[in-house]
Amino acid sequence: MEEYKEIERSIIKKYRKDIWSKFIRAINDYKLIEENDNIMVCMSGGKDSFLLAKCIQELKRHGKIHFDAHYVVMDPGYTEYNRNYIVENAKKLNVPIEIFESNIFSSVDSMCPKSPCYMCARMRRGYLYSRAQELGCNKIALGHHFDDVIETTLLSMFYGSEIKTMMPKLHSENFKGLELIRPLYLVKEQNIISWSKSNNLKFIDCACKFTQNLKLENENISKRKEIKDLIKNLRKINKNVDYNIFKSLDNVNINCILGYKQEGKYTSFLDKYND
Repeated sequence: MEEYKEIERSIIKKYRKDIWSKFIRAINDYKLIEENDNIMVCMSGGKDSFLLAKCIQELKRHGKIHFDAHYVVMDPGYTEYNRNYIVENAKKLNVPIEIFESNIFSSVDSMCPKSPCYMCARMRRGYLYSRAQELGCNKIALGHHFDDVIETTLLSMFYGSEIKTMMPKLHSENFKGLELIRPLYLVKEQNIISWSKSNNLKFIDCACKFTQNLKLENENISKRKEIKDLIKNLRKINKNVDYNIFKSLDNVNINCILGYKQEGKYTSFLDKYND
């Protein structure tokens, strides 16, 4: 049996409970993929996006829903080594990637060399949404996983003074008719790492030109690492702590919060206190 088929089989068999079932549950619970969707799967070259691509391929091949998929790599100015690494992994995993150039790294480097991450993220989103429209896609699939959701939630609380999370899907505000989906929403990172190691797969951790040369003193990177370490330590006390954080976002008691915002409008508990 060819290597990529063994890798595909491992998702369905060995990792059925920890990866495949959670992928399917997210698809069904949040209605992420529907009949006749045309999905652009964003490929960064890392473990998460390659696993996402393989899960999408399996669903397309064996699922009951008819949809189309494009496996797209945006090259923002990768080094030759990183680009070749992505191409070789795509061949190894039998993922038919489509590469397009954007040259974002050069633009960002000249615009804001001291704080490139925010501008880079904005430009990347713009290029990806535009490419999706060119391909006639109505949805863009990203490889964010369960741990990303928990970390984003705590980052918002600790440093943004608000309770909000990374949603399983959302409509684009600037590109009408496009929707962003996260099919790995319920899959834990430790299981993605286990899957890649068990299949002797090696992926690029970060192909970003800027973060490769930055130390952890960089504010955004250090904060996320801080949250990762915090959750890791909390799991030693309560192994279900990450799940409890996740579940609390789906179990909000409006009667016991000081206030909330909806569509930009703030409502205080005092507004209805004497009703």
